[in-house]
Amino acid sequence: MSLSQGFQHQHQSRRKFLAAAGGAALSLPWLETLQAGRPGSSETAAAAQRLAFFYLPNGITRRGFFPGEADRDLPKFAGQNNVWRFDGQVVPPGSHPLTFSPTLEPLHEVRDQVSLITGLDRQFQHGTDSHAQAASCYLTSVAPYEVTNSAYPLARTLDHVAADAIGQETPFSTLELSCNDHQNNIESIYFDNMSWYGTGHVAPSMRNPRTVYDRLFGTSRNAEVRNITDLALSSAKRLEKRLNGGDRQKFAEYLEAVRAIEKRMDRIDKLRAELVTAEIERPDDHLPRNEYIHLMGDLLVTALQTGLTNVGTLMVGPERWTTPTNWEGILDKPHSHHGMTHAPQNHLEDLLKLDRFHVFAFARLVQRMAQIEEANGSSLLDNTVFVLGAGMGDGTTHQYNDLPLVMAGGHAAGIQQGRHLHLAAGTPLANLWLTVLQSLGIDRTRYADSTGTIGGLFA
Repeated sequence: MSLSQGFQHQHQSRRKFLAAAGGAALSLPWLETLQAGRPGSSETAAAAQRLAFFYLPNGITRRGFFPGEADRDLPKFAGQNNVWRFDGQVVPPGSHPLTFSPTLEPLHEVRDQVSLITGLDRQFQHGTDSHAQAASCYLTSVAPYEVTNSAYPLARTLDHVAADAIGQETPFSTLELSCNDHQNNIESIYFDNMSWYGTGHVAPSMRNPRTVYDRLFGTSRNAEVRNITDLALSSAKRLEKRLNGGDRQKFAEYLEAVRAIEKRMDRIDKLRAELVTAEIERPDDHLPRNEYIHLMGDLLVTALQTGLTNVGTLMVGPERWTTPTNWEGILDKPHSHHGMTHAPQNHLEDLLKLDRFHVFAFARLVQRMAQIEEANGSSLLDNTVFVLGAGMGDGTTHQYNDLPLVMAGGHAAGIQQGRHLHLAAGTPLANLWLTVLQSLGIDRTRYADSTGTIGGLFA
């Protein structure tokens, strides 16, 4: 189907158009011009609702993340299967003004679009590793021993439950990404995947940004051509003439965003090649960390923007991997993030730097999503519930209570932002997941080990 044919059959246009050169597929963002005249469409048609997760491995350093904990003592490693609890609550349960700790400070520019949610717990099922369970069960939270045919309390995860309702009309019902470029598979799949079709059936995460790009934009047949946006330009110009002024600007910005992703991939390849030949002690098979995480985040946002998927997960690293990782631009030499969490007294400054960088990477995506316009003057962020969080409340104690969590967006779902919502001790994380499902219009009365919903999320 040609681009002009795709424009005439407008129910096809939102999903993709085919470039005349090479048959490469490139998806389109929401464009008002393409909605006019669509069967069943109207000027006030609502944008699609989305759900996305930004997962932090190995927990966080509490004294930098949680307001009011800056002076708390550094904990010692508490060992496997710990049930440690910090009882010195800095605020009573309820809604409070949002204050920014050093780790959360990068969120200040998007303070009206995010909320800190604290007090959420998960139950640990003894008999499995705390890191593996932290990642693999983060989005499922099944009560311990409720699943009888698995060592893990793991069932169909929240992303797939949501996608059953809001992801069936997209090319990819879900998108699973991981910033784990380790070549040594020293851990099982439970340490590196947070998305599961069901008990024992993993939805494997993609780690290579070029693989993700080829899968999303269908460029594997055009590997000899480095720049898909060049392939699409002639057809794009024909489409551009049919767009109104506002859509022309959005379309130009979209093509530039895709080109920026390509340039970032080329830059990473160049940096990696230079680092391999550099005479420094480092693992030579790793991507530069800051570029890698930003690129995978951009791929996630672009997939949401273009309607390739409505549901996505991004793990910014694997749980417990002990192999040193490069942190160019963040730390001065390779480190094992997991190893550092076991000795915070020796690595406190570097741990805080990593936590702050991860929050910055999340804030960067929040800011970008807020600038992407969709139907009725809304933004991509308005139409996306976007969650940053970790499966452990502290990287040293391995606690499963008082988990760190920041929620962004979701205005179209009625979520109120710009505050610190501190929940009563013992509130199950699954209560939040059930509330998210209901906010997306999904009819559920219970999810995993939930005991109710969180009414304080809404305006």
